[in-house]
Amino acid sequence: MSIAEKFVAMEYGPAPEDAKEALTWLDHHGCRFGHFINGTWLEPFAREYFDTVDPSTGEKLASVAQGSAADVDAAVKAARAAFPKWQSLSPHMRARYLYALARQVQKHSRRLAVLETMDNGKPIRESRDLDIPLVARHFYHHAGWAQLLQQEFPDYTACGVVGQVIPWNFPLLMLAWKIAPALATGNTVVLKPAEFTPLTALAFAEICHEIGLPAGVVNIVTGDGSTGEALVKHPDVDKIAFTGSTEVGRAIRSATAQSHKRLSLELGGKSPFIVFEDADLDSAVEGLVDGIWLNQGQVCCAGSRLLMQESIAEPLIAKIRDRMSTLRVGPPLDKAIDIGAIVARVQLDRIQRLVDQGVADGATCWQPPMEMPSRGLYFPPTLLSNVHPTSIVAQQEIFGPVLAAMTFRTPSEAVELANNTAYGLAACVWSESINVALHVSAQLKAGVVWVNCTNLFDASCGFGGYRESGYGREGGKEGLLEYLEPAWFTSAPVLPAAKPTPPEPSDNETTPVTSANDIDRTVKLYIGGKQARPDSGYSMEVRSKNGQLLGQVGLGNRKDIRNAVEAARKAAAWAKSTAHNRAQILYYMAENLSQRRDEIAHRLAASVGDTQATAEVNLGIERIFSYAAWTDKFDGAVHNPPFRSIAIAMNEPIGTVGIICPQEAPLLGFLSLVMPVLAMGNTAIVVPSEIYPLITGDLYQLFDTSDLPGGAVNIVTGYASQLLKVLAEHDDVDAIWCFGDEASASAAKSFSTGNLKQVFTNEGRAIDWFDVKQGEGRWFLQHATQVKNIWVPYGE
Repeated sequence: MSIAEKFVAMEYGPAPEDAKEALTWLDHHGCRFGHFINGTWLEPFAREYFDTVDPSTGEKLASVAQGSAADVDAAVKAARAAFPKWQSLSPHMRARYLYALARQVQKHSRRLAVLETMDNGKPIRESRDLDIPLVARHFYHHAGWAQLLQQEFPDYTACGVVGQVIPWNFPLLMLAWKIAPALATGNTVVLKPAEFTPLTALAFAEICHEIGLPAGVVNIVTGDGSTGEALVKHPDVDKIAFTGSTEVGRAIRSATAQSHKRLSLELGGKSPFIVFEDADLDSAVEGLVDGIWLNQGQVCCAGSRLLMQESIAEPLIAKIRDRMSTLRVGPPLDKAIDIGAIVARVQLDRIQRLVDQGVADGATCWQPPMEMPSRGLYFPPTLLSNVHPTSIVAQQEIFGPVLAAMTFRTPSEAVELANNTAYGLAACVWSESINVALHVSAQLKAGVVWVNCTNLFDASCGFGGYRESGYGREGGKEGLLEYLEPAWFTSAPVLPAAKPTPPEPSDNETTPVTSANDIDRTVKLYIGGKQARPDSGYSMEVRSKNGQLLGQVGLGNRKDIRNAVEAARKAAAWAKSTAHNRAQILYYMAENLSQRRDEIAHRLAASVGDTQATAEVNLGIERIFSYAAWTDKFDGAVHNPPFRSIAIAMNEPIGTVGIICPQEAPLLGFLSLVMPVLAMGNTAIVVPSEIYPLITGDLYQLFDTSDLPGGAVNIVTGYASQLLKVLAEHDDVDAIWCFGDEASASAAKSFSTGNLKQVFTNEGRAIDWFDVKQGEGRWFLQHATQVKNIWVPYGE
């Protein structure tokens, strides 16, 4: 081609990045890596290795150790031994180590970027300009948190030894997201990188050695899924942080259910990319390129579902096709390349299989005419139009450069389509109307929403999902809390095991002993703002400590829980009421409880004694007041990331919460758990204490006289162990709070794996509900909310 022809065509020529430094580094290690344990390189116990290859060429890069349970055990022991000294360091000293890590990442940034591209297949421009700068940013940001930790989190302590399992799509960035907050908060780490992309994690291990990080603080164990499984199941790991597929996340949840491990999961997504008719279509198309074709679409928050307002569908599709035709697919070390190689053959085959299924479901497939590289693993940018919302390509995560397009007519329909998924990780909204954009953003079930932008990330802003996209956050203040626990909680005594559930009742119920002036007390269930008879037709006896029969309550069952969940869902307007209005109703509850103080205390005393009964009622009034006060004060923040954007961090209600109340404080325990849930706009299905469930009769009178909307709180009495299983397995329950013995805590986690609902338990530990430091406050409010970050750009 002549110079004149090149001037007219304006085609990019090859601009290869020099891989010499990365290859020299590999050669320096003999292209063979052991594990990094206790500050040194160790051969794997089984002497087994596997190859990691360049997906753009198929050429071997290095041999990497295959971790076994013995390797994991050695790493955990090293982390455990290093924990006391690392935790006891001053905040300033830990901050200096994190600062040194940031500086070394910057020093080796070019080599790290090339190594990442060679191992992963992503374009060098992305590794160089996005991933590695963000890695350094996370260590700088968390160096600051390490310095301020005691000032900002004075009553919290580190979890201990943290096991971290990261994916292959952003290998070094995911490492930084996890290791930086863990170290800043005083934890020690055992990290397993993805089998396909271990090299930059091993390069980071070398950086840890270079800066003199104390031995055992960071340990890197490589291997396949069996290595990760050994780490997850290790009994001396205190927390697991996982990023990866929802299927594996569900397995991890199940594997850790019988332990006390803290768990945070950042899982899959099927993120909507919503374009309204008033949007700047050219900008939206450029955003879409970043949204779905970044990293070959191998992004958990990729905007893989395009929702277009019907009036602009045709011109938008035309613009998208034109733009797709200019995308360049090729060797990822070429700086002029937009789309690199798929990470592995198994992933390439999955992408093709799902595209074929989408076409079989009725979608129209369009790919731009382009010549694909003759070797390596590549897939062209793909547009699937006329996609039905129930099609497999609209519901399942493809994790490839494939866009599924469909239309909507109204904003409400857009929200309905966007939320029509089991996931809830991220979303994009494009509109020139800020009113429309923010109104829609607030209704989306997603942990991150980008307005007129896409795929913006920063260490100061939390990232994480709703629903089956997992729970917990990475980045920001909320990300730090994933690695901290209240200091008092770690040493709380263990509750005794609960007594076995009594057998099913017979028809011959014993009548309570009453005087001639008493009326038989049989308390009904409370569902949808009304008293309801139990579906079973049976009642449960309630006796005092000396065995006197005090009354009976309904014996709730599966159908009663179903009815209660339906009522709670219908009361969703409670979340939309203003915080001020919710506060007024809670204050009114405290006022009404105060007026009935003596009579409620008198009845409660028959079960727990006069002293405790009086204390429960008096503190109960204070507790309601506290959460009424918190209702309009536990609010969000506005982050100032290093872009022309703000990120609005909003504390949103989780939804419908199932609550198993503690046995030992029938009234105060109930109020201590239900009030923060209500204050934050959630609805609740509550199983009260079996010691004195008769308190239900006083509580539903309290709710009725305080103008609480019907269904905001629903009470089902019965045997907690039986009702817990039904609540935890119900897919329309968004979270479970369980405060019983250790077996109950394990059951709550085990039974709730179906829809990966959030679980908050006392881990079988005793909580002093009469101590304000333990029984109320931010710890409960944090579990009653989930943070949504809405990114809004500004300026011209």
